[in-house]
Amino acid sequence: MCCFAQPVTAVGRTQIFARLSGRGTQYLVYQMQYDSPTRNAMILPIPTVVKAADDAVQFVNMNKYDRFFRDLRAAFPEPTPPSFNSKTNARAGSDTGAAPLLVHQVGNFTASFVPTQQDFSRLDPQFVISADTWAKIPKYQDYGFVVFQLEQLRGEPHPMAFEFPTREPDQLFFPTVHIHDGEVHEREDFDHTLYCQHAAFDNVVGKYTRRSDAATGLTRSKTTGGDTVDVQRAAGVVNENLLIHRKNLQGRLVNQDVLIAAKGDPLRLTRSPYWLGAPLLGIALAAWPVGWLIRRRMRLAAGDKFAGEKAAEETASAPTSTERPPA
Repeated sequence: MCCFAQPVTAVGRTQIFARLSGRGTQYLVYQMQYDSPTRNAMILPIPTVVKAADDAVQFVNMNKYDRFFRDLRAAFPEPTPPSFNSKTNARAGSDTGAAPLLVHQVGNFTASFVPTQQDFSRLDPQFVISADTWAKIPKYQDYGFVVFQLEQLRGEPHPMAFEFPTREPDQLFFPTVHIHDGEVHEREDFDHTLYCQHAAFDNVVGKYTRRSDAATGLTRSKTTGGDTVDVQRAAGVVNENLLIHRKNLQGRLVNQDVLIAAKGDPLRLTRSPYWLGAPLLGIALAAWPVGWLIRRRMRLAAGDKFAGEKAAEETASAPTSTERPPA
């Protein structure tokens, strides 16, 4: 989501990762490049459970893992990074007077969770967006908001990561709405790469082809998360046993958030043969006729040997022409 408290010159290379934890929460990781003439803040609306507490969001410090999204991309051979070309503008404005919100130092960010739109009055006015602007997106009336204050005026800060209690247990939520100068336009320029993990996707995808899979509409990774991502530095955000799935949003698109249906247990794998078993299954199927032929020949050889031994025994026990039968 290109949503800033103050005007920005440019923002692009937006990358978002989402994963359902299986315990009623969703992980979200966000990174972008930006250029701002003044101190600014990134604001992300999120579908938290209604009446979430001030401490409902758990922030994850990734200041030691600024290559997080590069490691995600490494699971996809021949990645094509998006260009740094989208722009946005937003005007600030908020009421003041209430008790301040909890403030978290998360790496290079000062971060806060704003439980409702009304709670923006408890935040520094420099880092809020006006109620008039939010009113243009009615679905956000009961959303929560995560605010990351940006210390630098430009660059690509380390990933912003957190876990929140979600009201959408069967959907992965990606905050991708743009707000420019207090206006919510029907279409905007997108420069986004979305990544996610969910066992339901792994259980139905075909083999890796570098293209969108017909079963999910997403491009599956060639390897699992643990093969390219440092899961310890990712602090539980990425599951090492699941594939990574990707969707690119490029160009002028409908200005809306992205929700991807992901029903079922997000961690339970029922291993599709196309996902992992296909190579082993192919080898087994190819080897079966050969094995059957070898076993058949062995049985025939054993039968021939047994027949020969039996014939030899019968010959040895038969009376010769010089012997007389007993009286």
